[in-house]
Order: sequence, then C-alpha cells, then structure tokens
Amino acid sequence: MTEVTRVPLHPIAKGSLTKLWLGVIIAVLIGVGLAWAAVPKGVSIDTITAGTGPSPSADDVVFVRYVGKLASNGEIFDESQDLPLPVEGIFPEGSPLPLDAMVSGFQEGAMQMQKGGKYELFIPSDKGYGDIPPPGSPIPPNADLLFDVEIVDFMTRADFDRRIAILQQAMQGSPGASAPVPAQ
Repeated sequence: MTEVTRVPLHPIAKGSLTKLWLGVIIAVLIGVGLAWAAVPKGVSIDTITAGTGPSPSADDVVFVRYVGKLASNGEIFDESQDLPLPVEGIFPEGSPLPLDAMVSGFQEGAMQMQKGGKYELFIPSDKGYGDIPPPGSPIPPNADLLFDVEIVDFMTRADFDRRIAILQQAMQGSPGASAPVPAQ
C-alpha cells in the first residue's frame, strides 16, 4: 500500500483566534461605514445633458420643464406645463419658478445647474417638505423627492418683474382686453 504524504498540523498560536475574529469584526464595520457613507444625505444632482454658461443665483427666476416624483416608488406628484403667454418674446418657454420661493433643496440644486442642461435632482425630505407636506398634496410626510429638470433659461427677479409689467401693459393695450365687446 502506498502512503499519502502527510502534512503536519501545527497548533494555533495563543491569541491568533482572537486576532482573526477582531479582523473580521473590523472588516464588517468598515463595510457598514462605507455603505452608510454612500447613502445620499443631501441634495444630489446627476447630469443627463450638460448645460452651458453661468448658473442661476438664489434670487433668480428659472424657467424649467420638470417632472416631480416620489423617490420611494417613482409616483409622479407634479409636472410643469409651458405657460401660454399672449405676447411672444417676453418670457422664455417653460414654467417660471422664483428660486427664493422654492423648497431649499430645489433652490440648492438649481443653483448648480446651467441653462440648457437636463438633470436628475434628488432632494431628501429635510430639504423638501419634511414632515409637513403641502395640504392636499400626494406627497407623504418625510418623503424624499426626485425631479427630472431641464433649465430652459433664467433671469434676475428684477428683469422678471420688468417683463411682467411689460406684459400687463401689453394686455391693457390690446383691444377687448379690458372691456367686453357688446353683442350685436
């Protein structure tokens, strides 16, 4: 009968098993820490199509096209609509949103975007509506929000107000705008 080569087993050194378990525990803690660090804690922006030029400031009015969704299930809760304006050339296309009147997360995100760009904006609940969503809204308390945003253009609040005045003036000067036409 042939003999199989034997490998002698040496006893484990004192304390080696403890060091092994400590190493495993440390590796697990590092993994948990890295996973926790990867969870978004603030506003995050993914650029779909890069824009050009400067970014809006906190007191600008942005003209956007957007779709607002719940981050948890993708349910759409809001969608912009281009405003049909009676006088073309006064305002760009899109929905005008004064950034100083928006939730802090949308304002923070928009200030990192550029004209012509398309973005995906994640807003955690503490920078959105928190535990008090708008009355009658389909947004539940403490909901994280996700927006698909296209920045069409932006302008200063003063320029926006000036253009509103021009629009009002044009509406007052158009025939039939201020008084109904009598029936014949």
